[in-house]
Amino acid sequence: MSLLTNVTSAAVSGIWKAAAIGILVASVASSAYLGYNWHMAALDRDQARTELAVERTISAQYQLAIREQNRAVESLAKQKAEAEARGQAAQQIAAANGRRFDGALERIKGAKATTCDEAMPAVNAILEAIK
Repeated sequence: MSLLTNVTSAAVSGIWKAAAIGILVASVASSAYLGYNWHMAALDRDQARTELAVERTISAQYQLAIREQNRAVESLAKQKAEAEARGQAAQQIAAANGRRFDGALERIKGAKATTCDEAMPAVNAILEAIK
């Protein structure tokens, strides 16, 4: 029995050694795989940070452009309001001039002239109303 005991103990010992080597190889392989994945994740993280910095720069430029555009729109709105005020003032002046002209025409409505000297007072009244 000694031979059988020696053979079985050698076989069992060999199986444990092979299992230990297999476990060691699997541990090294899984560690290398996980280490590689961690390295790739770190590279992706660094790339994402770089892209984020670029996007933040672009976003800041867009915000600056929007602020400038808003300032331009506000300036145009102010200029429009000023132009409308000038337009209303011009309409009021034109209406006043029209009333003066209409008054002058009303005053000379019945005037009849056959010569230039007779027409000049009516023409002068119209010219005064236009000034």
